[in-house]
Amino acid sequence: QVQLVESGGGLVQVGDSLKLSCAASGRSFNSYDMGWFRQTPGKERECVAHMWRSGTATYYEDSVKGRFTISRDNAKNTVYLQMNSLKPEDTAVYYCAATTRTLTGSDRLIGRNYDYWGQGTQVTVSS
Repeated sequence: QVQLVESGGGLVQVGDSLKLSCAASGRSFNSYDMGWFRQTPGKERECVAHMWRSGTATYYEDSVKGRFTISRDNAKNTVYLQMNSLKPEDTAVYYCAATTRTLTGSDRLIGRNYDYWGQGTQVTVSS
């Protein structure tokens, strides 16, 4: 089992940057593929980024490609989401998630394929 705690959210202006962190405790962090999801009221939770446990093979949702970067430091048991050029539509609660499955293709986008979730961190982008 693993516990996930996100941090780094906040209120920023359009064009600003934020770096979210997700610290994991418990079972070996490098046993998990990791994903970042976001959710706004009334909408489904969507996957914005995913990374395999090896650190290779990343996925980005189209609207964040070129602006967001997922990375992980297995020595620190932490996964990051660097968010640049933020837009009002990026406003959401951001969650990190972990899975023991090796997910490929559209399976990475499906929340139920992830076993563990953090509590979420709010990101608000003001225009």
